Amino acid sequence: MAKRKSMKADPCPVARALDVIGERWCLLVVRDAFDGARRFGDFQRRLGVARNILADRLRVLVEAGVLAVQPAADGTAYQEYVLTARGESLFPVIVALRQWGEQQLFAGGEAHSQLLDRHSGQALAPMLPRAADGRLVDAAGTLVNKLADSAA
Repeated sequence: MAKRKSMKADPCPVARALDVIGERWCLLVVRDAFDGARRFGDFQRRLGVARNILADRLRVLVEAGVLAVQPAADGTAYQEYVLTARGESLFPVIVALRQWGEQQLFAGGEAHSQLLDRHSGQALAPMLPRAADGRLVDAAGTLVNKLADSAA
């Protein structure tokens, strides 16, 4: 497998984010962590990914501070992978990807999973970008402002 070029120093926030979570197995590990997976075997069973690939993706996510390793809650010799605050902050990203997939990749009536509000039992409202004043904003209503490096 070819080694990917690191984007850790790229000035684009999207490029830096993709450097950490842009590989599909990384995002699926994060998704499964939100769904309650904690042990290596849990992730491996759910994803069906090769053990060496899973071990590498878990290492990447731990090194990036998305997951942390801790002793198993049941007192066994196992270790568990838990979302950190940085990892928890990916929840809106996972929800937005899920909603895009539901809208764009399934035919009407086709079976798929759905994320529900635990309190109401209702599907979540669509994730939509909003301006600071609450207005909905589309791509044409935005612009990229390149910030200067304040350390220089």
